Amino acid sequence: MSVNVAYKFGAGITPLQFMEGMQKNKEAFQANYDKFAWQSEEDRAFFEGLQGKSNLRVLILAADWCGDVVRSVPVVFQALEASGLTAEVFILEQHQDLMEHFLTNGGRSVPIIIFADDRGQVLGQWGPRPEHVQALMIEFKRQNPDREAPDYEEKIGEIRKAMAARYEEGAGVNGSVVTELRKLISGLI
Repeated sequence: MSVNVAYKFGAGITPLQFMEGMQKNKEAFQANYDKFAWQSEEDRAFFEGLQGKSNLRVLILAADWCGDVVRSVPVVFQALEASGLTAEVFILEQHQDLMEHFLTNGGRSVPIIIFADDRGQVLGQWGPRPEHVQALMIEFKRQNPDREAPDYEEKIGEIRKAMAARYEEGAGVNGSVVTELRKLISGLI
């Protein structure tokens, strides 16, 4: 099924409005935003090279309470600022209609970064986590399908700790998110 999100154009908030309006995790989000650093000049050049050359629009489904948002979205914001692409943020709780098109294994996971053309046709998406981090959650859910199991909360706590450690592997969250976004966008333009 083809998804069109043009009906949402102009209904979101700017990245700056999202950051200023955060009620939870504001300091951690800002710290991650401030410590962003390009891992390679090629990545910086790629994103800066998008300025004025693409009709891509970016819709970002997010929630300030989400640890994955706090880790990844500051990187997304920095890359998008360099690119000049139009971006709007949609708060998950206020835009369930949009979220329903972008479920992750049947669940509402954020962030979801949606790339659409100027007519609203969805061309691709990224999220809710870098691939190497998401692999842990996929395996966890495969092994623990019963959310009502007595040890589920303990086990999910353990996997969240492992995911936090994975975010920092290699070039860290900056490197993995930028690399994956670059690969995705390269296939869209």
